[in-house]
Amino acid sequence: GPPRMAQETAPILLVVLTRLVSSTWHEGSGYYTAESHTNEVYVEEPPPEPALDYRRVPQWCATLNIHRGEATCYSPRGGTYRSSLGTRCELSCTRGYRLVGPSTVQCLPSRHWSGMAYCRQIRCHVLPAVLRGSYVCSAGVQMDSRCDYSCQPGYQLEGDRSRICMEDGRWSGSEPICVDIEPPKIRCPDSRERIAEPGKLTAAIYWDPPRVKDSADGIIKRVLLRGPEPGSEFPEGEHIIRYTAYDQAYNRASCKFSIRVQVRRCPVLKAPQNGYISCTSDGNNYGATCEYQCDGGYERQGTSLRVCQSTQQWTGSQPLCAPMQINTAVNSAASLLDQFHEKRRLLVISAPDPSNRYYKLQLSMLQQAACGLDLRHVTTIELVGQPPHEVGRIREHQLSLGIIEELR
Repeated sequence: GPPRMAQETAPILLVVLTRLVSSTWHEGSGYYTAESHTNEVYVEEPPPEPALDYRRVPQWCATLNIHRGEATCYSPRGGTYRSSLGTRCELSCTRGYRLVGPSTVQCLPSRHWSGMAYCRQIRCHVLPAVLRGSYVCSAGVQMDSRCDYSCQPGYQLEGDRSRICMEDGRWSGSEPICVDIEPPKIRCPDSRERIAEPGKLTAAIYWDPPRVKDSADGIIKRVLLRGPEPGSEFPEGEHIIRYTAYDQAYNRASCKFSIRVQVRRCPVLKAPQNGYISCTSDGNNYGATCEYQCDGGYERQGTSLRVCQSTQQWTGSQPLCAPMQINTAVNSAASLLDQFHEKRRLLVISAPDPSNRYYKLQLSMLQQAACGLDLRHVTTIELVGQPPHEVGRIREHQLSLGIIEELR
C-alpha cells in the first residue's frame, strides 16, 4: 500500500540530491583565501535558488578573513553559521587602514561572496620642502605621524608648528613659512673726544664704518648714515652720529655714537686803560694771538703780543698804556717826528713875529679848543720869530735851533 510506496521513492530523492550537491560543488569557480589582497570585486547575479536542503552544508561559502580588518556576519541560521548561504557580512578595517571595496557582502548560492574588499594602509602625501626650513616626522607618511617644522637660524616660523596625518589621508593644518623677522646686528664705533687744532674752532674727525651682519641670509641691503661723513670738520660741542642697517626683508637696526669737540680756551683778556686789543680767531681759543694797541698820546709799556697756549694760559703779561713822553733832545727833525708816527697828529704853527695879529688870533682860538684837540690826539708845534731870536716848542719842551730850521 502507500507506506511501501514511500519506502520506494525515498532513496530516489536522496540520490538526486547527492548528485545535485556534488555538481554544484564542482561548478564553483574557486574560494577566496584568507590572505587575498586583490581589489577585484566579483559581483554575480544570484541564479534561481534550487530547492535544496542546504541545512546539511553549513560551510557554503569560503571562510571570510580580512587581513588587518574584520567581518561582522549575520546568518539567517544563527550566530554559529558564519558562512552559510544567505549570510551577510559587514567589513571593516583596523585603525590606520582604509577599506577598498564593498563594505557589505553576502554568501550567494554560487558559493561565492557577492564581492570582496581589502584593507589598505592610510598614507598621506609627502609634505613639500619648506624654503629656509625643514621638518621631522615621527612615522613618515603613515596615519598619526606628526611632522614638526623648524626654520634656519635668523628665520621665524609663521603658521602651524606641526601637522598630523589624519584618518582621511590628509594632513592637519596648513603649510607654514619661514620668514626673516630678525633685525640685523649693527655695532657703531666708540664715542670719541677731540681737541680743536691751534687757531681753529673745529676738529677733523675720522672713524671706521659700523660692523653689520645679518643673522638670516647674511645679506645687508643698505646702511644709512645720519650725520656728517667721516673726516668732516666738527665744530665745538657734542654731535650724535647714527647708522641704520636694512636686511633683504627690510628689517632694520640702528646704532649711534657721539663726537665731542673741545676748544681749549684761555681767560678772556681785558683791554688796557687808554688802549685796545685786536685778536685773531675766536679771541681766547688755543692758538689765538692778541695784540695790544694804545690810544693816541699813549705808548705801550710791556709786551705787544700774547698767545693762548694749550695749557689754557696766555704767554707774557698785560702791558700798560702810559701817557706819551716826548724826547726833544734829539739831533734831527726826523727823529722827533718818528716819535709821533701812528700815535698823534701834528699841527705846526709858524709865525715870523709873536706880535703878528693872525698868529695871536690863531693862538687864542687854539687855546679855546685845546681840550678838543687832545681828544683828537693832535699835538701842536709852535715855531715863532726869526733867527737868531726864533723859538720852537711843544707844550713846555723847547726845540733846538737846528730842528726848528729843519721843520721849517
